[in-house]
Amino acid sequence: MPSDPPDLPPVTPSVVPAAVPPPPAGPPAVPAPSRPDAAGPAPARAIEPLFTSAPGLNWAVPPLAPVPPAPDPGGPAEQPPTARDLELVRSCLAVVEPVADRATAQFYALLFLGHPEIRALFPAAMDVQRDRLFRALLMAARGAGEPQDLRAYLGALGCAHRRFGTLTGHYGPVGECLLAALARYTGSRWTAETELAWRRVYRLVSSIMIEAAERDARTSPPWWQGEVVAHERRTPDVAVLTVRPDQAYPYRAGQYTVLETPWWPRVRRHFSFASAPRPDGLLTFHVKAVQAGWVSNALVRRAAPGDVLRLGPAAGGMTLDHADGADLLLVGGGTGIAPLLALVEELAAYGAAGRSVEVVYGARRAEELHGLAGLRELSARHDWLTVRPVLSGPGAGTAEAVAAGLSAGRLPEAVARFGPWTGRTAYLAGPPAMVRRTSGVLLRAGLPAERIRHDLAAR
Repeated sequence: MPSDPPDLPPVTPSVVPAAVPPPPAGPPAVPAPSRPDAAGPAPARAIEPLFTSAPGLNWAVPPLAPVPPAPDPGGPAEQPPTARDLELVRSCLAVVEPVADRATAQFYALLFLGHPEIRALFPAAMDVQRDRLFRALLMAARGAGEPQDLRAYLGALGCAHRRFGTLTGHYGPVGECLLAALARYTGSRWTAETELAWRRVYRLVSSIMIEAAERDARTSPPWWQGEVVAHERRTPDVAVLTVRPDQAYPYRAGQYTVLETPWWPRVRRHFSFASAPRPDGLLTFHVKAVQAGWVSNALVRRAAPGDVLRLGPAAGGMTLDHADGADLLLVGGGTGIAPLLALVEELAAYGAAGRSVEVVYGARRAEELHGLAGLRELSARHDWLTVRPVLSGPGAGTAEAVAAGLSAGRLPEAVARFGPWTGRTAYLAGPPAMVRRTSGVLLRAGLPAERIRHDLAAR
């Protein structure tokens, strides 16, 4: 895989794809955030995409031939995993883990050679996919003894695979190829007893994923189409995109989605919503083009009004609990300010309920604080909101920066300096290293781990 995405030519404003849906007659019914006094959720309704492909944007993917369900193995493999089964599976994983790259490469080779129709479900570059597979296997195998605890994780995984095009019938071939790869790299430890243990665990894991996907299919499409209606370059590497989904898109401030562009089919990346749900149903994203970031570079340098993106369902637990009256600390680095802007918007719309909110917003350069003007405007209207911008790069600490109200230093150290934060609930978003360091600062300052929220593990 190349270290940098190929150069993508700019789009001219006159080029508008024919597959863009017409604007809706009225705003979609986007649900408002839940509040302590809110009524129960509206009954779910079945929905379908307004269009399923945009050939002019290279969305056309050969249709997958339906895969017949694998025959039920019957007999002992139908039984739930025993304590002995779990011991064998974990022992097997301990043997395979040092050679995980080779084992998972063997698995995909067997899968794609034996079932070439499944190859279209995956991106061209498989490096990240191999890592995700083994991580999911480890978690599922180690937690198979507590299926209730594992259900939420596997349910989300099943819904994600539905979005990628996985059918119920694919789970059978996947399981057989997985067992064949494990048998090869476990060596003499692979016995009939070990194989039976793996069949039982895989049957449990796949059944939870299938049930979740089928349940999700009754109320939600696997993906949404979204037309780019505005594209604003804030810096050479940062753009703010406004997207109009083809139908009502339910989400909460603080959540994120996966985006897929027509220029890199099957390559998906997470992006947070930069605004709370709006009456017009539009979605806002802050995107920074990162080195070797195929999706982010395409969104910043190639996307233009009229282009159509794919969006997965909203995910993430970094949402507000309006019944919790604790004061808030919101820490955002760079484009990580996006979900925090959405949280502040939600508070401004529905009331802070007596809590105070402090936003510590950091970047290397002043021009990279692209969300600062909006935050300061909100702060001027709401006395419960305090905004503390921080610079860590060129210009930090200069007379001009001080006059503009910009503190100097790295974001985690600034958070420690601005404290104490006792009794607050903290929301962290931005580069993973910054989030981890800031979390450590808050833990050492006495803030309980359950009061520190971020979505690093979920992504």
